[in-house]
Amino acid sequence: MLTFDRTDHSLFGRWWWTVDRWMLGALGVLIGYGTVLIMAASPAVAERIGLDTYHFVERHVINLIPALIVMIAVSLLTPRGIRRMALVVFLVSLALVAATMVIGVEIKGARRWIHVPGMSIQPSEFVKPAFAVVAGWLFSLQRTSPGFPGNLVSILLYGFVAAALLMQPDLGMAFVVSAVWFTQFFLAGLNVALVGVLGVLGVCGLVAAYFAFPHVTSRIDRFLDPSHGDTYQVTRSLEAFSNGGLFGTGPGQGTVKMSLPDAHADFIFAVAGEELGLLWCLVLIALFAFIVLRGFSRAFKDTNLFVVLAVGGLLAQFALQALINMGSSLHLMPTKGMTLPFVSYGGSSLIALGFGMGMVLALTRKRFGQGDQT
Repeated sequence: MLTFDRTDHSLFGRWWWTVDRWMLGALGVLIGYGTVLIMAASPAVAERIGLDTYHFVERHVINLIPALIVMIAVSLLTPRGIRRMALVVFLVSLALVAATMVIGVEIKGARRWIHVPGMSIQPSEFVKPAFAVVAGWLFSLQRTSPGFPGNLVSILLYGFVAAALLMQPDLGMAFVVSAVWFTQFFLAGLNVALVGVLGVLGVCGLVAAYFAFPHVTSRIDRFLDPSHGDTYQVTRSLEAFSNGGLFGTGPGQGTVKMSLPDAHADFIFAVAGEELGLLWCLVLIALFAFIVLRGFSRAFKDTNLFVVLAVGGLLAQFALQALINMGSSLHLMPTKGMTLPFVSYGGSSLIALGFGMGMVLALTRKRFGQGDQT
């Protein structure tokens, strides 16, 4: 067992006694929960498409290693280090998002991935957490550095990010980034009149997306009226929850995953519903809620505005992604290809989540000396 004496002033010693160990433990449980579900859901998918039975399990574990290394390494940084790293990651990942228009691989009509030897990278996954921190930094500078146009710079950067995501197109990612950015702007003291203006613009943007993007039109129409098209995955997902009942059929004993194409990814919550039942699904939801609320409670005790805004944005992003995934599985909203954080199978998504939550752990650490405050 990893232990450090309170008098240990080494890098890891200081980290252990300042990091939020409750949140760290909850993230560990969530990652373990996800690994169990991947082991239950993915073999059927792998066999159905002609891969080795444990292909996705092995890939998930392989991707977990760099994700955990990134999370711990980033959590060691000071707030100043987090700002610098987030800025670098944001600029690089935004450039790669733009590059997908030229060298990206088209899948299902969208160019979101860049192939490199051994894996595919989705740069937009890294834009999300990095931009949340950069936006929080800019909003805080507006308040703490008179004369610096932090709000204006943030608005311009948001415009670039939203435009790049819509060109791919990736409306779901653009929606998450927009919602998080608006949340941070609101927390930073956005004028009430501007709240109304941005709210109206947001509604207008969603209406425009309905008419501009055929896939968005199709998903919303099918959500409102299933007779408008194929609702196979949602129907099977709801069947899984019905089969599972209160206690579930038992790990590995479900049948819906045999015919659910994205059982290991976008619809892994349906596998949890069938095999683990309602009670364990509620435990999973409680884990997400604990991580988010614990993070907010730590951040809002901080006197550093940057920390409050950055952590608020990162946690809002984490919570929104989980809500979208679970809501889609339960037919509470139109389907959207978005992973369940640390639970669904994923490469770029898993590593980007490690990066984002590493920044949350770093920014919510207890800070005593002046050097830790900056």
